[in-house]
Amino acid sequence: MRVLIADDEKSFASALAALVESCDHEVVGVVHSGLDAIRSYQRSHPDVVLMDYNMAKLNGLTACRNILSSDPAGRVVFLSGIDYKADLAPASSGAVASLQKPIKLEDLRRVFETLKTAALEPDFPPPTVTAG
Repeated sequence: MRVLIADDEKSFASALAALVESCDHEVVGVVHSGLDAIRSYQRSHPDVVLMDYNMAKLNGLTACRNILSSDPAGRVVFLSGIDYKADLAPASSGAVASLQKPIKLEDLRRVFETLKTAALEPDFPPPTVTAG
């Protein structure tokens, strides 16, 4: 999968990029604001966006809704170090999954596997993985 990472903590974003690559997925970009996430999404059209919920310049929720308004098939996974369960829920956010920081490799792999299965099997229920 082609993955865009959006997180305002630069060291976390770099570490997450390494985790994504260790799962044999391609990182197409690493950005540090919701606004940059929208711009990068429009340029690179990744398969999934791993996006921090709480970012500067434009928060993850607003960026997610903007991305999905222009591409309803877009897939966003929220990342958060704070428990925002109500806001992170797919029904209210549009995200397909959420992961609690710090991100565990096995949780990230599970999200990727769920997204891959959902893409290959049209009758597979939409992913709603929450881990943390």
